[in-house]
Amino acid sequence: MNIELHLDPELAAVFATLPELGDITSNLSAVRRAAAEALSITRETVARDYPVAAEDRCIPGPEGAPDIPIRIYRPSPAVGVLPALLWIHGGGFVLGDLDRAEPFCRRMASEVGCLIVSVDYRLAPENPFPAAVEDCYAALKWMATSAPEIGLDPGRIAIGGTSAGGGLAAAIALMARDRQGPELTFQLLLYPCLDDRHTTPSSYAVTDGKTWNRETSLRAWKAYLGNAQGSISPYAAPTRATDLSGLPPAYILAADLDLLRDENIEYATRLMHAGVTTELHV
Repeated sequence: MNIELHLDPELAAVFATLPELGDITSNLSAVRRAAAEALSITRETVARDYPVAAEDRCIPGPEGAPDIPIRIYRPSPAVGVLPALLWIHGGGFVLGDLDRAEPFCRRMASEVGCLIVSVDYRLAPENPFPAAVEDCYAALKWMATSAPEIGLDPGRIAIGGTSAGGGLAAAIALMARDRQGPELTFQLLLYPCLDDRHTTPSSYAVTDGKTWNRETSLRAWKAYLGNAQGSISPYAAPTRATDLSGLPPAYILAADLDLLRDENIEYATRLMHAGVTTELHV
């Protein structure tokens, strides 16, 4: 099966400027630069349309690791103690930063009225697993302990992300359960990267060289997992977890024309079978 791409005319010009992804570990700088340029106009537009307050900070990283840059978004006006979302950007574990996440975070903070902490976790291949997931978990712990200072309700902390960020969010939900906190009230998983094995039908279906296809995805996973041998941790690939019980309610969005579609559907089904309240949209 091959999924044929049908480009929206408004996106065609931007799509034409993107390089062939190929071996992203060998042309990573070019891909990162092109992605940043493609987002610049969108960021300017969203900043105008959603004028929420944004504050950059650095918080302590995991033990022995560097501090972590974060960006805090507050709705304007912010009234009282707010529910909060820890947001984790996408990018296949090798791309992305705080700017990539900004359009979503601004709109979410404005429309939902919640406080958002966006985390700039360390990227592979320079920093393979478990750097990214431990950075995100450290950010979650910081949110819980800093709740009075930054004005969030520690009983209403959610976690979410897109693509690799969605996979990291699912992993953090497992971590928070296994490490007895912080307590999460919700997980928002948008087309999350959950399985390094790529054995589903949809994982074979996307082949276009400028999209996140099977070859690119497998290379990204290899960069993220580094020298991991033998059993892969469920904190790296959440589908490898044998027990999904006791996790917070989940919303999972699977994209129909996406190699991740089937693993997203399977994970949602497993969550339901484990008794986790789950809403799945394809």
